[in-house]
Amino acid sequence: MALDFELTRRGILTAGAAASAATALPAHAEEKPISAEPLPSKRAKALDLEMSYVEIGEGDPILFLHGNPTSSYLWRNIMPYAAPFGRCIAPDLIGMGGSDKRPLVEGEDPDARYRFFEHQKYLDALLENLGVTENVTLVIHDWGSALGFDWARRNEDKVKGICFMEGFTRPFSYSEMDWFPWAMFKSFKSGLGEWMVLEQNMFVEQVLPASVLRELTQEEMGYYQAPYVNAGEDRRPTLTWPREVPFDGEPAETHEMVVRLSEWLQSNNLPKLFVNAEPGALIQGEVRDFVRTWKNQEEITVRGIHFIQEDSPHEIGAALEKWIPKVNS
Repeated sequence: MALDFELTRRGILTAGAAASAATALPAHAEEKPISAEPLPSKRAKALDLEMSYVEIGEGDPILFLHGNPTSSYLWRNIMPYAAPFGRCIAPDLIGMGGSDKRPLVEGEDPDARYRFFEHQKYLDALLENLGVTENVTLVIHDWGSALGFDWARRNEDKVKGICFMEGFTRPFSYSEMDWFPWAMFKSFKSGLGEWMVLEQNMFVEQVLPASVLRELTQEEMGYYQAPYVNAGEDRRPTLTWPREVPFDGEPAETHEMVVRLSEWLQSNNLPKLFVNAEPGALIQGEVRDFVRTWKNQEEITVRGIHFIQEDSPHEIGAALEKWIPKVNS
């Protein structure tokens, strides 16, 4: 077990370092400081739990959705760019950020609390409670992209546009992966995953910082670590998410969901802004080529591996400043 963990740790750091070395362009158009200060949060009821969220601005909703293992904190430097154009809302998904952890029911599979459709159920309830029901613009990332794309698919007539980055766009296959992500996901989906994530907090302590080009400050890491300080079940969301990633048709429910999304994304005509990451992680190579076939889409490129909001927040924000008014017109 110790050997497996060491190989995993080394692989993540090596992959991150290689990507950093390979990425000299595109450079930041204008260097601006990246703030570590979180935006003020609120709480609201979602079914039997309370969820935390950030809200700034007024007008039609602009919904920011995060993925694993982050929170609304990921959007802190980007939301102010969009706030003049609408009511910007960034929830923390259940069990993540400042939102409640879902209690474990006796005899229940621990992962059942944080599977995709469980997150979707609570997110739908929160959005209904907050009045996010029409004229919605989505800004989405990672698992937040799957949740956001599927909300848009189910509510197409209520959506004004979708900005997406490093998201879920088509089904995955182990045969398409390099050795390191192959080994990492195989481990997460095995019994080793509990030790790697629930005990070692691997997604927060290693995957997150290794997927950012710059070095996150101690203060920034502190905000990401805060929901997962306690080893064990408090960290369960960050383990269930990689287990939900569909490879070669399994798990069947999330595979079928991604297939539906992929088909819908190829056919709908909603305005889209694709924030391409260089070098990127989820969207590169053939996947990037596939995404570029979608209709009614603009594209920008920014520096970053996966958590590109931590490397290029001002470039993403400036793009939203230009794109949202066009969607609103």
